[in-house]
Amino acid sequence: MDVLLKISQSKRFNRACGIVLATIFALFVYIHVERFIETGKLSLILVVISESLIIAFLIIRRDPVTVSTDPYDWLVAILGTFLPLFFRPASDGLLPQAEIVMAIGIAIQIAGVLSLNRSLALVAAKREIKTKWMYRLVRHPLYASYFMIYCCYVLVHTTLFNIIICVAAIYFLSARMFKEEKHLSLDPTYCDYMKQVRFRIIPYIF
Repeated sequence: MDVLLKISQSKRFNRACGIVLATIFALFVYIHVERFIETGKLSLILVVISESLIIAFLIIRRDPVTVSTDPYDWLVAILGTFLPLFFRPASDGLLPQAEIVMAIGIAIQIAGVLSLNRSLALVAAKREIKTKWMYRLVRHPLYASYFMIYCCYVLVHTTLFNIIICVAAIYFLSARMFKEEKHLSLDPTYCDYMKQVRFRIIPYIF
């Protein structure tokens, strides 16, 4: 009976998270598409494509073999996922040309998502360990793309609010990255992979 209760509670929690995420995401898309129609800024559509891609693959991801039960892992995962959806367009930015780098970041993200495919995770979990394509270069190509996209968004749409969201998102994504590695390193296969691919997000640097 206790097991059935826990399963039921877990399903309700996941469903509630899904509803909240879908609502925030719908508002995010509406605001950015509306402003794109008004201004024609490429960055507005680029960030919609970026976030839509992640949401889509989170929906179709395969079930995990193992998943972290650490509450902090869940906290950083949820905040790292939700916070970027609070970015808001601005009329001015410090460096509008950052749209170009943002497009490169999204290309890296697409390559990373296709490499990871249905093994994309929200919280630290082990599905199928990927070691090919982008994962031959760095261990976390998706995080590399997130950092590029979020920083470039702030450069194109510079407000204090967006800066705060960016800093917070990068902090939680960084924590999430280290938490994922801690969980995955329990698997000898991933430990071997870490020895082969030494760098996390930037080849030959970090």
